[in-house]
Amino acid sequence: MSTLSFSSGLLGRQLGAAALALASCGTLQAQTLTIAAYPAVDSIAKSAATEWKKKHPGADIKIVSRSFADHHTAMTTALSTTSNLPDVMVLEVGYVARFAENGGLQDLSQAPFDIRAHQAKFVPYAFKQATASSGAVVAVPTDIGPGTLLYRADLLKKAGISESQLTSSWDNYVKAGVQIKAQTNAYLMPHARDMKDIIIRSNLQAGEGLYFDNKGKPLINTPRFERAFSLAREVRTQKLDGKINAWSTEWTEGFKRGQIATQMSGAWLAGHLNNWIAPQTKGLWRAAQLPEKSWASWGGSFYAIPKGAAHKPLAWDFIQMMTMQADLQLKAFKAEDAFPALQEVHKDAFMDQPIEFLGGQKARLLWREAAQKTAAIDVHKLDPIAEEIVNTELDKVLDQGKNIRQALQDAQSLLERRARRS
Repeated sequence: MSTLSFSSGLLGRQLGAAALALASCGTLQAQTLTIAAYPAVDSIAKSAATEWKKKHPGADIKIVSRSFADHHTAMTTALSTTSNLPDVMVLEVGYVARFAENGGLQDLSQAPFDIRAHQAKFVPYAFKQATASSGAVVAVPTDIGPGTLLYRADLLKKAGISESQLTSSWDNYVKAGVQIKAQTNAYLMPHARDMKDIIIRSNLQAGEGLYFDNKGKPLINTPRFERAFSLAREVRTQKLDGKINAWSTEWTEGFKRGQIATQMSGAWLAGHLNNWIAPQTKGLWRAAQLPEKSWASWGGSFYAIPKGAAHKPLAWDFIQMMTMQADLQLKAFKAEDAFPALQEVHKDAFMDQPIEFLGGQKARLLWREAAQKTAAIDVHKLDPIAEEIVNTELDKVLDQGKNIRQALQDAQSLLERRARRS
């Protein structure tokens, strides 16, 4: 074995770790660590800044906060131009694969980071989401979005619908929506697209990603997507959706006014409803597992280091603190409803506490179960493009009456062409 190959193995990891520790407590302390984040991860980072600075006397920390969309636009530009790069960037799960495949993020599975040594600490599906097709691990999960069905208990009671009727099957969920609409005039869901989104994410098989298999072949023209489109069309035909887009003013007003009976989302939405969307509805909402015991995830935040970052040792120290320190993960959970990716926190007594907004329900136990049962699926760099293509074809089915099988075939063909060019 040559000296070079040996130094890139065990010795390399030892030397790298030593250099990392030295840099963390030595010359780099005079530097400023720059964190780029979006709400509410920016608040979580700010709350931890004092503790981080105690570990690095003399060092400074700067948190650059932008709105969700502006942040990811800025990160896209920074990575493509290698200018104005932060030391640490926060990424939402939908952007991780896209950035990973473009090669601008540090592979944290390599020395001196060796994140795989900590893999068992994290919810399995979240760690998988940060793993590129090459095997590189380009980010570390900090919070996750276990899938849940939030519903208005008062509207169900008025309609004479039980939770079990709502959740026993997707067909019964739609049937319950018909009765809810007739008795309360409330929509079952904001948009029929919500139905498609959950069905395509539910109970994926081994070797399947959301839109591609593990060989890069598109999976659109399949029974999973056909069922998703069929149920979405049934929701629209029965006039059970308000054609309301998420995060619009109409969406938030629908929750405030009791015009939306259910919402499938990540567990974090309960916190948003309580904190700013519809706090006046406290006590009226409940949480349940998704119909048919489907397991899915919505959203999640990750910390990544750009390859061109100036202060990688400090960046890695910060990421380890934010993602592997249980007390900070628990603090973020309590303050911002950021469901922890760190499994150690799932054992905390806070999980057993009732949630006042949900009528005293111990809903975190449901979300913990969902987090453990959600499958770890492969991500693909063309997932965002696939989503756009699929949504376009679904709109043609919902609004123009296009045949579902033709829509899926067209989406499959278009995505195959895009995949060949990539």
